[in-house]
Amino acid sequence: MGQATEDVIKQYDTYVMNTYVRQPLVITKAKGSRVWDVEGREYLDLFPGWGVGGLGYNHPWVTAALRGQAGRVMHVSNNYYHPLQWRAAKRLITASFDGTVFFTNSGAEAVETAIKLTRRWGEGRHEIIVMERSFHGRTMAALSATGQPKHHEGFEPLLPGFVRVPFNDLAAVQAAVTPKTVAVLVEPIQGEGGVRVADDGFLTGLRRLCDERRLLLILDEIQTGMGRTGTWFAYQRSGAEPDLLLTAKMLGGGFPIGAVVAKRALAGVLTPGTHATTYGGSPLGCACVLAAFEAIEKQRLLERVNALSLVLFERLRALKERIPLIREVRGRGFMAGIELGASGRPIVEACRAKRLLINCTQETVLRLLPALTITRAQLDRGLAILEEALVESSRVAQAAE
Repeated sequence: MGQATEDVIKQYDTYVMNTYVRQPLVITKAKGSRVWDVEGREYLDLFPGWGVGGLGYNHPWVTAALRGQAGRVMHVSNNYYHPLQWRAAKRLITASFDGTVFFTNSGAEAVETAIKLTRRWGEGRHEIIVMERSFHGRTMAALSATGQPKHHEGFEPLLPGFVRVPFNDLAAVQAAVTPKTVAVLVEPIQGEGGVRVADDGFLTGLRRLCDERRLLLILDEIQTGMGRTGTWFAYQRSGAEPDLLLTAKMLGGGFPIGAVVAKRALAGVLTPGTHATTYGGSPLGCACVLAAFEAIEKQRLLERVNALSLVLFERLRALKERIPLIREVRGRGFMAGIELGASGRPIVEACRAKRLLINCTQETVLRLLPALTITRAQLDRGLAILEEALVESSRVAQAAE
C-alpha cells in the first residue's frame, strides 16, 4: 500500500462513518471498464459500482448530457413541470409496459414507494410475500422486506407485514397467501442473495397466482434492469409482466436515479400529498436516463450482452470442470455468480493484487457484473486473471489437505 493510499484511508477513519468493508484502493480516475488508483496503477473492473456502471465509467454520451443539462437547469421542484421528466418516463414505459412512472433517487426509495402504493391500493390488506435471501435495500421498509437476517441485526423491531418464503418455491408462496395478503415482491435474479436465478415457471406461476387472488406482482429489477441480462428487463424472458417494476442502478448511466413503473390501472393510487420526493426526476437525472437509453439502443448493447455472455459463461463453466474449488456457475447475461467450496474473499484479494476488481457475496459466491460496453479483449483478460487466482487458491487448498 502506497503512502498516498494510506493518507486517504487515515482521513476516512477520521471523518467518514465506518459503515462499509472497504478494500484498500483509492480510485481517482475511471473510463469504460478501467479505473486508476491514487498511486497511478490501472485496474480492470468487472464489478463497476455494484452494477451502477453498466455503461462503463464516464460513458461519453451520459457525461455530455450531464454537462449540457448542468449548464441549463439542474433541479426543478416537483411543484412545477420540466420536459425531460415526461420524456424519460415515456422512454422507460416504451422499454417495459404501459403505465405511469414515479422517479426516485435510489433503488431503496423505489422499493419504499412500491410498498406505500401497494398498502394504499390494498385498502386494509397489507401483507407482502417476500423471498428468503432477497435484498431490497437498507431503508427501514426495504430492510424489513429483505430476506437476510444478518442485515436485520440491531434494527429490530422490523416493520410488520412481510411474510418470507423460499425463493423459487411456488407452492410455498401459494400456501402463504391469506386474506391479508396484498402483493408478492421478488427479484428475477437474487443478486446479493448469491446470483440465484428465478425459474421462468416460477415467475409465470406468480403472475397467474396474483391474477387469481387479486394480488400485485412487484418485480425488483434494480440490479437486473436496463439490459443487464440481455433484455431491457429480466422479466421479459418469461413474459411475466409485473404490476409494479422497480429499477435504479444502471438507469442513469452512473447518475443516481431510480424509478417505479406502475400499470396504468394503478395510476390513481398515489395522489398529491400521499407521496413525494425533493430530488427525484430532476432535469439532471432525467437527461442522464435519456442518454443511457440512447446509448444502449444505438450502440446495440443488448445484442452485445447476448453475444459476449455466451463467451462469459462458456469460459466460467470450463473453469468449473477444471477447478475443484468451483461448485456451481449461475446467472444470465452480464450477471454471473461462481459458487465456491470455500470463502471467496481471498480470491477477491488475489484478483485485486493482479489488478482485477470483482466482488464476493454470501461469503462463497464470486460475483461479476461487467459493463455492457466491455470489449472482448478486456473480458478475456479479466477471465484469464480470475482463472489464475482460482488455480492458485485451489493449489494452496489442496496442499493444506
